[in-house]
Amino acid sequence: MITILGPTASGKTPLAAHLAKSIGAEIISGDSRQIYRGMDLGTGKDLADYTVDGYAVPYHLIDIVDPGYKYNVFEFQRDFLASYNEIKESGKEVILCGGTGMYLESVLKGYRLIPVPENKELRERLSDKSLDELTGILSEYKKLHNSTDVDTVKRAIRAIEIEEYYLKENVDARPFPDIKSLIIGVDISRELRREKISRRLKQRLDEGMVDEVRKLLESGLSADDLIYYGLEYKYLTLYVIGQLSYDEMISQLEIAIHQFAKRQMTWFRGMERRGFVINWIDAEMSMEDKIGAIVETMEQ
Repeated sequence: MITILGPTASGKTPLAAHLAKSIGAEIISGDSRQIYRGMDLGTGKDLADYTVDGYAVPYHLIDIVDPGYKYNVFEFQRDFLASYNEIKESGKEVILCGGTGMYLESVLKGYRLIPVPENKELRERLSDKSLDELTGILSEYKKLHNSTDVDTVKRAIRAIEIEEYYLKENVDARPFPDIKSLIIGVDISRELRREKISRRLKQRLDEGMVDEVRKLLESGLSADDLIYYGLEYKYLTLYVIGQLSYDEMISQLEIAIHQFAKRQMTWFRGMERRGFVINWIDAEMSMEDKIGAIVETMEQ
């Protein structure tokens, strides 16, 4: 398998699509929010990127569940394996592409995960706790590498629920196959990344990202459900329900996306420290040169 990773706005999706066309592969998305139907602009699906010179590259794990559902890493592993086996059986190559570090690492390292049911008693016990208090409780279970665990009260309670369950269950009981992968990282300078993030945010707002959030709220999703997904959906929802002005929303959202991209890179550097070999290529290379560099690495 080939894995293509990188921070948001690094151009990893067009690269994966061009490579897929070049080597006859299908793409499995490793993005924790692009699984949701109707959440298109806010998650940056850019589905047009999957068409290269008129050829529609097959993709998997995009638009597979309805908004409001709390999809998790266990389900991603399960759905990834189903797609992986289907592609392999068809005789094609597999490209895993995304920026959600935990999702990528869960299949590259073969984490043994088990589904975690709701613990109503624990949830009731934690329901009156503040976000700071919940963060403190969670830090007693584990070192906090991923700040999205404590982005909202709901997320923090769910993270504590998972850790509490893992204390009592044998996580190693669920096997996961050892999948070898060449890992390609798209290395984009901080300055270019910031420029592309700002430009892309303006473009998506112009394309109707606020209307997308309004439509989701009108469909029956609660504001809390949308805020749970963070980033664009958090700040645009706060704007739509009147808690932020338009300028405040743009300013705070832009800062949050820059911080998110920085956290992604921190995760990827952490993967390298954990033993993963990531072959970095310059985001500013031409597409032809990028594909050539990857193919050359594949042949080594």
